Amino acid sequence: MKKFIILALAAVFAAAACEKTPAEPPVQVSVNLLYDGQPFETEGVTVNLSDLNGSASYQATTDASGCAVFQVLPGIYSASATYSVSEGSDLFIYNGINSNVSVSAAGDNIFEINLVQSESNQILIKELYIGGCPKDDGSGYYQFDKYVILYNNSAEEATLTTNFSIGMCSPANSNATNKYYEGGVLTYTDWIPAYCSIWWFQEPVTIAPYSQIVVALNGAIDHTQTYSQSVDLSDPEYYVTYAPEIYTNVNYHPAPSANIPSSHYLQTYKYNAFGNAWVLSNNSPAFFVFSTEGRTPSDFSQDPGVLQEVNAAATDAMVPVDWVIDGIEVFRATYDADNQKRLLPAVDAGNVTFKAQLGYSLYRNVDKEATEALPENEGLLVYNYSGGTESEAEGSTDPSGIDAEASIANGARIIYKDTNNSSNDFHQRRTASLRK
Repeated sequence: MKKFIILALAAVFAAAACEKTPAEPPVQVSVNLLYDGQPFETEGVTVNLSDLNGSASYQATTDASGCAVFQVLPGIYSASATYSVSEGSDLFIYNGINSNVSVSAAGDNIFEINLVQSESNQILIKELYIGGCPKDDGSGYYQFDKYVILYNNSAEEATLTTNFSIGMCSPANSNATNKYYEGGVLTYTDWIPAYCSIWWFQEPVTIAPYSQIVVALNGAIDHTQTYSQSVDLSDPEYYVTYAPEIYTNVNYHPAPSANIPSSHYLQTYKYNAFGNAWVLSNNSPAFFVFSTEGRTPSDFSQDPGVLQEVNAAATDAMVPVDWVIDGIEVFRATYDADNQKRLLPAVDAGNVTFKAQLGYSLYRNVDKEATEALPENEGLLVYNYSGGTESEAEGSTDPSGIDAEASIANGARIIYKDTNNSSNDFHQRRTASLRK
């Protein structure tokens, strides 16, 4: 979706001068950043102000007191900010969002964003393919080929222990009725509701530096045998969410390819009493990965003290936000007025818009500066990336301009952007990276 920064507002006013004077002129809006109850006195932090209808977005930077000033028309906006700082080898990220910025012609129009601190992680979500693809005969689309790529974004070997888990946030769709909202604000502050069940690895998984693993979230089979625009998930190195004794729906969970060892089947416990499949939204999931620190995932899943009934048909598990390693908040395209955040700012302070059924995926942007700084990448990086959907109405692309997959094929090592804000970190990719 195209965004219009505040510097372009003058052009809007110039065009409007040729028409009737607006009923309500622009007003000044001040957004103050706070951290731990005190002013976040940092100059140059970018603050975003977005119309809730999705019609416009503005940017301004903070002064030394931590205040950003806008000139906008009265209306309802969402304000967000992201700031990162390195301390030695650690990267600390400050994220915040205020979803209820009500700008009026008569009010003071002074608002606050409370920042929360998080730390960049070694393991991150590189790509999420969820939307399905068109069928070859044009009769509709196929959606049982979802996958996620987990990536080691560091120069050190990483190990996913048997505590490492996969979850999806409740509710399943961003535009669905959300029982966790009261007065336009999320009621939870230190946990994330994991819907239906969580999944975990049977054995520890080691990921080499700047390398990845693939987890088939539906069938670990070669889907291209039936639908040519789909993906082949039958590689013996891949993992899969497969527990036929618990989830019996063979559309979502067919028997994996014989190539894939049973040790690569992720395990689960269904605390939701209903449903025969783990149905990740094909258009707007809030997907996250976490580690059940100090507990086994099985024990956590079956603890009545962490389970919360959503309604007569559904139950959520309360995952402590401190356990979350990475997450991505996906908003449904064309539902701007109805989309609501589910992940807390410490996990993901933004969102990425997605259009389903067309074979698109959500792919992480490259950290251009960090990637170019790796001496081993000299002469190996491929530029002029054109894999985004920027020509679409809901389009986006990687602003780094680096073609990550082509560079990897060329022998380069990629460091991906990780600000815990999917508005900055992801774009909509025209084809899944695993599609050959």
